[in-house]
Formats: sequence, C-alpha cells, structure tokens
Amino acid sequence: MYERKLDKDIRCPLEYGLDVFGGKWKSRIICVLAEKGTMRYNALRREMINISDAVLASMLKELMGDCIIERRSFDEIPPRVEYRLTEKGLSAVPILKEICRWAGAYHKGESPSSPRCRNCDYLSR
Repeated sequence: MYERKLDKDIRCPLEYGLDVFGGKWKSRIICVLAEKGTMRYNALRREMINISDAVLASMLKELMGDCIIERRSFDEIPPRVEYRLTEKGLSAVPILKEICRWAGAYHKGESPSSPRCRNCDYLSR
C-alpha cells in the first residue's frame, strides 16, 4: 500500500478545499447525493456513469475521511449500507454549483450536442 514520505503541507484554505473536492469524481458524488439524498451504493454507482467499483469505493472513503459524507450500515440480511451528505457536505453544495455555473459560462470547445452532467443547470440561469 502507498505510504506518504512527507506529511501534507497545506497552508492555504484553498489548498484544503481543492484537496477535498478536487479530482474527477468527488464533486460528482457530492452533487448526486445532494440531488438524490440518501442512496445505497449500487444506486449511486448507476448515477455515476463510467466509474469503476474500486474508484468509487476509494472516493467514498476519502469523502468520509473528510466528513463530507456519512456511511450508515444496517444489521439486516441482506446487509444494507446507505450514504448521505453530512452538514459539512451540504454546506459545500452551493459553492460547487457556483463553480459549475462559472465553468459552464467560460468552458470552450464543447458543442451544444455534447453530453452534459445531468445535475448541472447553469444554462437555465
């Protein structure tokens, strides 16, 4: 398993934010959970087109480690696990929507027929 040689050196709050929300999948997971609410793993995976199980599991663990989402397991047969945004995660949703609006307004090179995120509504504002 990978082990860091040096501790993370995050001095700026922006660096922390980019670390928590950066990458291809984390913001998508947050947006899906914000729209759909509490979800089971397979339902979340179906919403996240083109993500492998290993990557989804890894991203969920990182988001749980940052207290953005919470995992709740039930003692049932068959076992049931649900994911939902924490209060901290919900507080980030307006910020991510603003970033999406900004990116939609300034992103170049996409044709109108290009597939878009189903959760983004920046064009309707």
